[in-house]
Amino acid sequence: MPNRRTCRGARRSTPRACGWTVSTAEARPPRRPSLDPASGAIRSSVRETLARLGSLQPTVIIAVSGGADSMALLHACAFLHRRGELHAHAVTVDHGLQSSTAEVARRVVSIAESWGLPAEVATVTVAAGDEGLEAAARDARYGALEAAREAHGAEWVLTAHTRSDQAETVLLGLMRGSGTRSLAGMALRTGTVVRPLLDIERATNVASCRAQGIEVWDDPMNADDSFARVRARTLLATLEADLGQPVTANLARTAELCRADADLLDGLAETSAAAVRGRTEVPLAELAVMEDAILSRVVREWLISLGVPAQSLGAARVAQLCAQIREPGATGRPHARLSLPGDTEVIITRQLLCFRRDAKTR
Repeated sequence: MPNRRTCRGARRSTPRACGWTVSTAEARPPRRPSLDPASGAIRSSVRETLARLGSLQPTVIIAVSGGADSMALLHACAFLHRRGELHAHAVTVDHGLQSSTAEVARRVVSIAESWGLPAEVATVTVAAGDEGLEAAARDARYGALEAAREAHGAEWVLTAHTRSDQAETVLLGLMRGSGTRSLAGMALRTGTVVRPLLDIERATNVASCRAQGIEVWDDPMNADDSFARVRARTLLATLEADLGQPVTANLARTAELCRADADLLDGLAETSAAAVRGRTEVPLAELAVMEDAILSRVVREWLISLGVPAQSLGAARVAQLCAQIREPGATGRPHARLSLPGDTEVIITRQLLCFRRDAKTR
């Protein structure tokens, strides 16, 4: 049974099929709820984010899963849509990973349309790859959202990632021993994806749903501790309770600081990275003069430009290659090799850094 963390407008809630819960206020004569502080904060955050992007009455795709975060975002955008401040189209992605998801998607569409928003279901097929089910589902979801953005001529895809999600992302990066870019977490904008609730706590979205009597789907996968993010969420709650410190807010702040550093270093490395992209051979002399923070970025960008998957280039693998490039006595050493995914490898000769495909056939 899914964990029924509900958004309630009264002291108890009425269960719905497929894990939906809704305030018993729906049984009363219909009335327009007053604007509560949580809902007001969400509306303001959406307005301010779009203003920062310079968007005037933009057309946006709203990614909606049915959970409290995305339903709170949907409700806020529906209000702004009715006021003419933006033009919104809701999209819910059915990954087909649970028997109930088709019904959940239909319910999301029904609710969005009842609030005056056009909505649709995007059905995708998810096959777990080397990076696992979560990564495969994420890739399929964003692919479907981008296709919807193009089909509807929208400027942005709005997602409901929160400060709580940001803290979980940073914690997962720490657990992996990742570098500055990974610890920078999610940016307010990545390409056409915009996260207007990144400064909003998950609890604020829940409070908005409660105050407005919004139906919410409690995804049982959010309670499945076989997923690393679920374990990170539980750990964060435990740390805050045991330490008595605002760990979530502090990790989100850490992400902001790391992002500023990472952006600066990426900018400094860009000229050098551009000079080596796509080349299968690079003189070691071009790399030896670079500072460590620049060299690691250049090497990573070089490998990605040659088709090595970015998710395969963790900090440890990049550090190993950089150490071999800087190995003392390089002019007299034999060739060094580093195997990479996709039957590729890097060979370090006395003078060159070489990339080779189909390594197993050599």
